[in-house]
Amino acid sequence: MGTEGDNCRVIAGRYRLQARLGRGGMGVVWRATDQLLGREVAVKELPFDETLSAEEAAVRRERTVREARAVAQLRHPHIVVVYDIVEQDERPYIVMEPIDGGSLADRIAARGPVDAAEGARIGIALLSALRTAHAAGVLHRDIKPANVLVESAGDRIVLTDFGIAQVAGATTLTETGSFVGSPEYTAPERMSGARTGPESDLWSLGALLCTALSGESPFRRDSLGGILHAVVFDEIRPPPQAAPILPVVRGLLERDPDRRLAADEAERMLRTFLESGRTPAPPARGTPTRRDVPVPPHAPRPVPAAPPTAGPAPQEPGRYSTRSVLVAALLVAAVAGAGVSAAALLIRGGGNDGGTPTTSAPRTPVSTSAGTASRSSTPPPSATSPATPVSTVTVTRPAPPPADGPTVPPGHRLVRDPGGFTVAVPDGFTRKPQGERVFYMSPGEVFRLGIKIAAPEAGGPLAVMRRADAAGPVDNPGYRDGRVTGTTHDGHPAALWEFTWNGFSAAEGPRHTYDLCWEQDGRMYDVWVSAPVGEAREAKEHFDAAVDTFTPG
Repeated sequence: MGTEGDNCRVIAGRYRLQARLGRGGMGVVWRATDQLLGREVAVKELPFDETLSAEEAAVRRERTVREARAVAQLRHPHIVVVYDIVEQDERPYIVMEPIDGGSLADRIAARGPVDAAEGARIGIALLSALRTAHAAGVLHRDIKPANVLVESAGDRIVLTDFGIAQVAGATTLTETGSFVGSPEYTAPERMSGARTGPESDLWSLGALLCTALSGESPFRRDSLGGILHAVVFDEIRPPPQAAPILPVVRGLLERDPDRRLAADEAERMLRTFLESGRTPAPPARGTPTRRDVPVPPHAPRPVPAAPPTAGPAPQEPGRYSTRSVLVAALLVAAVAGAGVSAAALLIRGGGNDGGTPTTSAPRTPVSTSAGTASRSSTPPPSATSPATPVSTVTVTRPAPPPADGPTVPPGHRLVRDPGGFTVAVPDGFTRKPQGERVFYMSPGEVFRLGIKIAAPEAGGPLAVMRRADAAGPVDNPGYRDGRVTGTTHDGHPAALWEFTWNGFSAAEGPRHTYDLCWEQDGRMYDVWVSAPVGEAREAKEHFDAAVDTFTPG
């Protein structure tokens, strides 16, 4: 319920302010009447900074009006309509359509989280709106539940408050170098000051969907520093309620903006979910290889994807390192902390450029059939890993080895996989394809044997594995003891990667991974085994058996 305006004042000789509907960081919103056209409107009164000089205030007003005019050009059913931009007493006001209904934040607070179908509907509406805004060169930069309105009649979803939007090629509403937005919904590249583009809005939407489905942002912490660390560095754990549309959520919450799910792709996947109840895997990309795909307990199984067209792609080392986290925290602290300059904070920052955790155990060479390497770790959950329902297939038809074929160790069986290869699999393991990878897993998924076949990449297996190792601390919680060794496999160029990491959850515990990548006949093959550190010896036996018996075709 709004409060009465100051004597129902009239601005620009036309708009009578009647009741205050809400107040936020970017101004006050009033219920008002357009006396010229005789219709109800909403008027946003932008704040006035008395610390600015007359010249600075004039520049600020000019920027505000320019950006508001750009937003006024947008025409989309899920973007609030801007009718007019006026000035009164050297203060800008934005006149908008009135929305009969509260914000998504209000709805969640009053009625609790939404279900997956409603979350998908909200996501589709906002993705469609963002595609229109981005095509016009307008960035929102503050997507959160409080800036999404839900119309009471018909439940229309409306994206509003482009008050801190940035028009491509124009200076932002805040001074250069300042931080604007809501930290829990701000993309890591914005946190680190690296860049801001349409992809940053998509990250915010991914966080918003998590909040809508669970009632809380996955990046909520007790302190601002904790939020910054969670956004830029911590393992991203979407809520269990997001499982039905997990491929979309993970795709939007991909830390590397170049790998983030595009708006049209995310919208298509959500529409497919509403139509079929199943969310397809995201399109194949040249992206870093993630050996272990997260499968939360009792979560739906992923849908198999089409055969991959690209091999394991490089991971840029240190893109979001520990130092990036420190810089991000300092930048925001510079804005939030009274009287503390960014320069002073950065001088005190310090930090390790590499961001690689200190190795806690000595590297012990481990002999393998493909070469010798020390222990290394498996990458973390893929942000684009599919997680939609599919039935588990158990391969029961062993492929008889040729007369001169490999010897199958006891406790294993040779299977001819539909993906186009033959490999020895431990007895009792079941086949569970996950996107472009094929997994064979033990009961309870304690042991995970993974295989991926893709196109070769520049630099060959050794370069690919070194890039993955360099990104290990970023991608894998607790990454340690990682090492890559160049070798050969059946006379073909190969690389062996071995590492330890902390697993996907505290319940799962630390894990150890063996991974061999090689090129053969114009293809790149990748075989790995992941298991608890206490089962590393058995994991090594399964790994050796898989590598020794693997046959393409």
